[in-house]
Amino acid sequence: MHTIDKNIDKAKIIDVARAFWNAMQPWRWGFYLSITCAIIVGVFQVCIPLLYKRFFDLLSAAGSRASIASDLVKVILLVLLFNIIIWSVFRIGIFIVNYFESSVMARLKQMSFDYLINHSHSFFANTFTGSLVQRINRFARAFERLYDTFIFNFLSLLVNTVGAIIVVFYQEKIVAYIIVVWVIVVVLSNYFFSRWKVKYDIKSAAADSATTALLADTISNQNAVSSFVGSDYESMSFKEISNKQAKATRLTWNLSTAIDGLQGALFVAIEFFIFYYAIKFWEQGLLTIGTFVLIQAYIIGLANRLWNLGRLIRDIYEGYADSEEMVRILNLPHEIKDMARAKDLIVKRGKIEMKNVSFKFANKKSVLNNVSLSIKGGEKIALVGPSGAGKSTLIKLILRLYNTKNGQVLIDNQDIQKVTQASLRHAISAVPQDPVLFHRSLLENIRYGNRQVTDEEVIKAAQLAHCDDFIEQLPLKYETLVGERGIKLSGGERQRIAIARAILKNAPILILDEATSSLDSHSELLIQDALNVLMKGKTVIVIAHRLSTIRKMDRIIVLDKGKITEEGTHEDLLAKDKSLYKHLWELQAGGFLRM
Repeated sequence: MHTIDKNIDKAKIIDVARAFWNAMQPWRWGFYLSITCAIIVGVFQVCIPLLYKRFFDLLSAAGSRASIASDLVKVILLVLLFNIIIWSVFRIGIFIVNYFESSVMARLKQMSFDYLINHSHSFFANTFTGSLVQRINRFARAFERLYDTFIFNFLSLLVNTVGAIIVVFYQEKIVAYIIVVWVIVVVLSNYFFSRWKVKYDIKSAAADSATTALLADTISNQNAVSSFVGSDYESMSFKEISNKQAKATRLTWNLSTAIDGLQGALFVAIEFFIFYYAIKFWEQGLLTIGTFVLIQAYIIGLANRLWNLGRLIRDIYEGYADSEEMVRILNLPHEIKDMARAKDLIVKRGKIEMKNVSFKFANKKSVLNNVSLSIKGGEKIALVGPSGAGKSTLIKLILRLYNTKNGQVLIDNQDIQKVTQASLRHAISAVPQDPVLFHRSLLENIRYGNRQVTDEEVIKAAQLAHCDDFIEQLPLKYETLVGERGIKLSGGERQRIAIARAILKNAPILILDEATSSLDSHSELLIQDALNVLMKGKTVIVIAHRLSTIRKMDRIIVLDKGKITEEGTHEDLLAKDKSLYKHLWELQAGGFLRM
């Protein structure tokens, strides 16, 4: 799996930023207000040390203590006022950020879902479901992480650093120059380190996706694991991949720890030199006690913020790594998409034509070779042939799950590549061999065939498909949840639900892919009645392996090695001396495979 990823260019940071910006558009006011609140808080935080400078300068000044005390009270009242403003604006900002982030995260998930769900059949066939789920969730969480970092760390650091440098510059230029050099060294070292480290962050994110994918794949196939006594084998496979993830994660953590250590040593050295020079200036009478306190407050504050700078930059790159996989998919053009100005398909007769259709999967041999086929409106045909002959691929081309490489598929003389996909699939009902249901109620699963109908219409369709035989025996009846992929139901029960969906949809074209294969003989007789009603007045294509089910078809099409080799009625094909259909029929001894 994951072969799709190999064909997708890696997303750049600008691609991730653009995706986030697009998601933020409905709530831009939240973006601007939260930034404004952060800047206001930062400015007042820069101003408070100036008040403390004034406070300590007053303490060391000569004069009446009563007069000085009065001035000191005024200073601490200003400090109180500034802190109240900081507290109020910060809390308002938090509420804004909470609303903004939750809304954007929901939109990011929606954007990802809407784009992802319209990718092609081959995309999903080549990508783990669990991996895709992980990517969507991690994409949204990455935005929360990055925006928190931006608002609560980056803006605070920027405002406080610029403010501190400006204030200290007017107090003592040498100390301001030292701070500037210190900040530049820390910022550049963290920036280049994080850029170098991002490749390891992406590998760690990929390892996380692989672990989730294997976990989801194994759990969804628990029955197979149990049946084939594969728990020990799967345990070893999961141990191997989780250890690989642990190794990748440990490497990123160790790299971060190493840079933190170097950064800490730099902070100790810078702090020593700044205070050394401050003492010298104080000794010469160039610095007051208040200025000394001011510098100390800024240095300690900057040290704490710059200590987090490395983590801030790393969070940005790690957030990028977490987002990159999903943005890569968002940047991947849909393989199957509507043409510009595509029209809705209008079906009056249901005539289907395939003209010189050829198809092959990437890097594989041809599946269909120059196939031409005409199906009259209302005609009922069966597709027969050995496995790999191209029967399922032919059906998928009619449904436009794949695009034809050569040739055309027409419905009522309309090229299906020139009509909207939605209108095409509205016109076709399909009952697959192995129906997959949603983990929802039976009522919801059946109604999926036509989501506008009433409960009574759903129940009527279920009765026609003989679903009521087993539904009425369930404690919650139609409100019963069927489990993930319909696991709580038998294969035959799932197939009857799929037939009920098709009855409810009532599309002019019907495709049955061995629709009675999972039924016992009694159920098959019941379902055959429902299918006979369902097929009336429709163009029907049946894929069949049990040849006894297609004897009454208007025409039988035999496929072999991607080509149509025979066609005719059941009797016509049996009358031929050398006939693949006759050979298959004889193997089944009148419709039942010899044991």
